[in-house]
Amino acid sequence: MLGLIGKGLVIGILVSAPLGPAGMLCIQRTLNRGRWYGFFTGIGVMFSDVIYAALTCLGMGFMVGFIEANELLLEIIGSIVLGLFGYYTCCSNPVKDLRKRVAGKISYTYGCFTGFLLTFSNVLVVVLYIGLFARFGFVATEYSAWMLLAGIICIGAGAAIWWLGVTYVISRMKKWFNIRHIRILNRIVGAVIILLAIIGIVSLIF
Repeated sequence: MLGLIGKGLVIGILVSAPLGPAGMLCIQRTLNRGRWYGFFTGIGVMFSDVIYAALTCLGMGFMVGFIEANELLLEIIGSIVLGLFGYYTCCSNPVKDLRKRVAGKISYTYGCFTGFLLTFSNVLVVVLYIGLFARFGFVATEYSAWMLLAGIICIGAGAAIWWLGVTYVISRMKKWFNIRHIRILNRIVGAVIILLAIIGIVSLIF
């Protein structure tokens, strides 16, 4: 159970770490409106991530027998998917798609809702979840439905911890933070994901 909780927290952080359009919106609101506006936008992103995690887990749950019969192959494929996603993260530049938002007052609820919608529109996150679940062995016969539910909740907790930390750091470094340098952070995150993929493949081979 503790292992599943740990996997859930790590997966939640890894899914949230690459800063796409939703991440940029969180950072922009943190800089322009304050830490908690950015954080609640991140919470909206987290709700979307949890829904996609549950859907992916449910779909893979119907194929547990196939997954266990092809565990090694699926873990290798999962590591390759992670590597490709890390490469994409390194090369992506979410700043170029950033648009100025209206400067009027918004509520935390609105921030959360817009963060949710922006993330929920990206169904490709399911591919990332499949790779992560396969790589970390998140779906297995020894895990009951309640254990998997706890794991999915931990994915949400990992995402919330990420956004809490990111918005805190950015709010503290507001005077020195240049949003156009966000590509550096994306490259670091992408490199970490690629490294995890390489370690996974090497450990499976040897």
